[in-house]
Amino acid sequence: MIALLLTLGACKSTKSVTGGEVDSKLSAKNIINAHYSNQPKFKTLRGRVKIDYANGDDSQGVNVSLRMEKDKVIWMSAPLGVVKAHITPNKVSFYNKLQNEYFDGDFSYLSELLGTELDFEKVQNLILGNAVLDLRKEKFNTEVYNGNYQLKPKNAQEFFKILFQLEPKNFKIASQEISQPEKARQLQARYTYQDISGNVLPEDVKITAEEAGGLTTIDLNFRNLELNKPISFPYEVPRGYNKITLK
Repeated sequence: MIALLLTLGACKSTKSVTGGEVDSKLSAKNIINAHYSNQPKFKTLRGRVKIDYANGDDSQGVNVSLRMEKDKVIWMSAPLGVVKAHITPNKVSFYNKLQNEYFDGDFSYLSELLGTELDFEKVQNLILGNAVLDLRKEKFNTEVYNGNYQLKPKNAQEFFKILFQLEPKNFKIASQEISQPEKARQLQARYTYQDISGNVLPEDVKITAEEAGGLTTIDLNFRNLELNKPISFPYEVPRGYNKITLK
């Protein structure tokens, strides 16, 4: 169930995208502008995702279906509809037939799972390989690190730290990290990409979330993606299920 809620979308008839040449003289402003100029352009997305999830002794793997209407809906379903999720800018909802339970509320559930404050835009950016935070609202120092452009804020915050690496070929996020040291929280996502009809979208994503010594890892492999096809988002919580409440 947890893995399903954190899933990402997949691709069909694609080729992997590899890095290009790094220009050490490129300014942070130009790198950031290039990142936002290369955002994927589509209305709808559908595909399948292979997810491997691990948290301590608990591990599982599952293939799920993903559908998305950009900026409006993210929908996910496990085989036979055993678990379904429906996420909009205003609400997170999912149900689990195996446990006869459902959740219907705000983004506090996902925020608690990953140990950082989330909203619809951040979740969508995490899925599409975009910067989770708006890079245009911060001033950064830049350096070349492991063949990528690395961005660090010029004015470091005491309680909240961020770090971004962008690959040089298409200026997509290679790695992004958000941490709250005083709460021992850290969220990191690492990406590889593939080209889908001119749109650069994730191929593999590794999400690592740490909190108070606990470690959660989620590996996602994108498969059979199609863009701009007519899609629907069937979702209705079955009668008689118990509502999950957050403490």
